[in-house]
Amino acid sequence: MLAIDLSGRVALVTGAGRGIGFAIASVLRDCGARVVINDRGADEADRAAAALGSGTIALAGDIADEDVCDALPGRCVAAAGRYDILVNNAGVAAQMRRTVKQSLADWQRTMDVNVRGTFLMSRAAARHFTAARSGCIVNIASVAGLGAIPASNDYSVSKAAIAMMTRTMAADLGRVGVRVNCVAPGFCDAPMLHGLLAGDAEAAEANRRRIPLGRFGEPAEIGHAVAFLCSDLARYMTGAVVAVDGGWLANGGA
Repeated sequence: MLAIDLSGRVALVTGAGRGIGFAIASVLRDCGARVVINDRGADEADRAAAALGSGTIALAGDIADEDVCDALPGRCVAAAGRYDILVNNAGVAAQMRRTVKQSLADWQRTMDVNVRGTFLMSRAAARHFTAARSGCIVNIASVAGLGAIPASNDYSVSKAAIAMMTRTMAADLGRVGVRVNCVAPGFCDAPMLHGLLAGDAEAAEANRRRIPLGRFGEPAEIGHAVAFLCSDLARYMTGAVVAVDGGWLANGGA
């Protein structure tokens, strides 16, 4: 039986203080990796690291800040002894609004965290991984970036950019032994979805009905896909964008 083994590797997961990011960190730890938790707030990062237990490291910092991103590889090596895996999970989503009612400030904030942050973290990791001639980057996009969602000119566009960034970086970095892949979650039972639906039971049920498997995803199921892409089982995969969505994207029906 094949098993995912990440023993001896160090994985840095951004936005891992809660939700899907924390679940990804938990799965990677269970696969044997030493996990470094990044979150914007030190308290949230510390709490998540404590919850995962001994050996987990918290490195707080805002990934929209270029200096923070450039420093994180060195901080990771200093704290954990090495740096092998980057999971770009950190992201934000503004409340969905029709185009004519969207504010530039909300749009720019989404781009700064989701696109700029993913680029800055990936560039910093790529410099470190290129020197080592090995390494793995897994980006977290969304099915919202692969199929249009009305009233989402910020979040959906940012996630589409991340999917393309995955492909361009994979093409650029493959020859130096660095793999770049992407997981695109569907609707998951996590804090971001709860915030977007804002207690709208009717909208939640409508979205659930569209999913062929008939339920929202569990955060750990995103973690399983990430762990696979980080492992040697996926050693010939790079530039892939994998939807983990219960069939939502495949279903063209309302």
